[in-house]
Amino acid sequence: MRDCLNHRAGFDRVLMTVAATFLTVSASSALAQDQARSSAAELAIEAAIPRPEPANVPPPTASDIKLDTTATVQDSAKEPVKAEAAPAPDKVETKPSDVATTPAPEAPKSETAKIEPAKIEPAKTEPAKSEAAKTEPAKSEPAKADTATATPAAPAAPAAAPAAEPVKAASNVPAADQPVADKLKDIIGAKTSRHFDRKNERAAIEKFYGARDFAPVWTQAGSLTAAAKGVIARLKDAASDGLNPADYPVPDFAAATTPDALADAELKLTASMFDYARQAQSGRMHWSQVSGDILYPEHPVDPSEVLAKVTTAADASAALDSYNPPQKLYKELKAKLAELRGLGSGPVIEIADGPALKYTPAGKKQAEIVVEDPRVPQLRAKLGLAENASDTRYDATVAEAVRKFQSGAEMKVTGILDDKTVKAINTPKRDKQIDTVLVNMERWRWLPRDLGVPSLGDAYVILNIPDYTLKVMQRGQQVWTTRVVTGKPGTHATPLLTETMKYITVNPTWNVPPSIVYNEYLPALQQDPTVLQRMGLKLEQNRDGSVHISQPPGEANALGRIRFNFPNKFLVYQHDTPDKNLFAKEDRAFSHGCMRVQNPDQYASVLLNIAMPNEKYTPERVRSMYGKSEIDLKFPTPIPVNITYQTAFVDDGGKLQIRKDVYGRDATMINILKNGRGKDLENVVAHSQPSYSRPATTLPSGVAIANNGGSSFGSSGPNFFERLFGAPTLAPPPAPVGRRPQQQRVFTR
Repeated sequence: MRDCLNHRAGFDRVLMTVAATFLTVSASSALAQDQARSSAAELAIEAAIPRPEPANVPPPTASDIKLDTTATVQDSAKEPVKAEAAPAPDKVETKPSDVATTPAPEAPKSETAKIEPAKIEPAKTEPAKSEAAKTEPAKSEPAKADTATATPAAPAAPAAAPAAEPVKAASNVPAADQPVADKLKDIIGAKTSRHFDRKNERAAIEKFYGARDFAPVWTQAGSLTAAAKGVIARLKDAASDGLNPADYPVPDFAAATTPDALADAELKLTASMFDYARQAQSGRMHWSQVSGDILYPEHPVDPSEVLAKVTTAADASAALDSYNPPQKLYKELKAKLAELRGLGSGPVIEIADGPALKYTPAGKKQAEIVVEDPRVPQLRAKLGLAENASDTRYDATVAEAVRKFQSGAEMKVTGILDDKTVKAINTPKRDKQIDTVLVNMERWRWLPRDLGVPSLGDAYVILNIPDYTLKVMQRGQQVWTTRVVTGKPGTHATPLLTETMKYITVNPTWNVPPSIVYNEYLPALQQDPTVLQRMGLKLEQNRDGSVHISQPPGEANALGRIRFNFPNKFLVYQHDTPDKNLFAKEDRAFSHGCMRVQNPDQYASVLLNIAMPNEKYTPERVRSMYGKSEIDLKFPTPIPVNITYQTAFVDDGGKLQIRKDVYGRDATMINILKNGRGKDLENVVAHSQPSYSRPATTLPSGVAIANNGGSSFGSSGPNFFERLFGAPTLAPPPAPVGRRPQQQRVFTR
């Protein structure tokens, strides 16, 4: 009996092994037909019965079977043994055929597997973990044939549906615009520079159109939107703002009848809009293209902001127009440009021929001579003299207006209304005037949009070099004005810049600029070793042999009694002067680059009352500080100083004023614009900075040296910027005023 039982047990194990192989590939319906099994032996016998369908795997061999003499059939009451399988892929998609419906085969490497009846529960899916496996109710994953574990399985849960593809969000693009959107997506996704050659513009385009599912913004169902019509109108009217419409081509949407053509036109219009906004705000040419002594703060446009602003505005044309300068003087020039082009209104005033008219001021031995003429009221109207418009007297006011006209027309300045002047007034060189107005409008684009400081009522100083005038502005109104003397043409030209005035120095020391020291004073010492002493100048020689020349405070100081400090790389400033006679001249370009102010005490009190209104400064209080010691009056809030070059402007009477192109800036800019290189004009030209070192100098005998070769500031002493403005600078050594070094590098704006 024992032998029978032993043989039966061995036979059962053989049958179980064979069953495990066949059950791996059995159809899922087997478990559905037999929902309950009483023992593992019965399951094995049933599995051994041949099925109608052929097996998909080869039958086991002797090497596949390992007899376990210690194996016993456990009671069903015992705890089921967990089955573990080999590691499975991290992500497995469950398909109907993957759901276990039959016992899995025993892992070949398992030598101690115990077989228990299965618990009936829905099949679960979890990653297989190890090779050594124990059978338990099926928690199956797709497994390799040689790593699966076997146990009787419960009826399977309904087969899981195949994983669906991610559902695409519904497009917000109207069906009629979807083909264009698809083309835009392809073009923009290609990241080519066919339409946009600036990186920030390409990035703005990708972000803007991507956020709207690449739907076109300038067309809807092939028709122009209101925003597109506004943008096109502004681009076509670019000439009214002194720009060239040819620089902003408008695509032919009417001829764009296919999605490809509409997408191309969409991006071309956007590119033209970008070009207009950028050049309207910053100019067609960068100021560095004109000269090395110009320095204005950059204020580039943000393409993303342009797209958002124009496409969402109620009036797209006005939104795009807002990138032009907002200043009153710019808008007045724009109106005069229209008049010069024959687009203005009003009757044309002609001055009749007649005798020459001359005004003679009162002198020591003669009285003032004022002639009368019926043509004078017409002359007053022509020259923009609104006051006493009907007065027939050719007085000092009219004579001065004639002098200014003659200067602007590059005629001999006499103040006499002769036949030549009458002809010039009646038949102005309109083409030349138009060019002059255009380059002045261009220079306005270089200036900051906010000339003043809001906390001080938008106060600022503006100096016009060709007009030789300085004005203090606050709350949009002129607070004070005076005459100035500016730098001589050439190497001593006054630079164009925007800076902030931080303090005023009363009783300043004049630290002579190195350009004057080495180009003028040291050569003079070779001729006359005592010349500096006679001029009241002090010479110091540093241990490295370089020299510094200065003039102590005093009435005879070259800077006069007050210096107005706005630290800048050109080392220029505004100041008083002991030579007051130059202010009476018509042309006042006589300095080495700095600006001399006619009434410095008044200027100082005006600025101090703006910066410190509670202090109640007066010109008398300022003059009471005059002495021999420097006094610095610092502004709590610096006041912007804008040095400009306006050869064309509209005066308070509404008259277009033309001034002489004293530095040749107009001629340079007109030539660049007429022979320009397109967008290359927007590139930044880096001008080389000449060496600012002070070379060692051998002084002739007899020269008085104040410090006798010593210096408390080191071997070379403080640099000129430190001596001038009092604080060290981390910037590279600045260039001497007016130097025009050769151009070196070019950067794209």
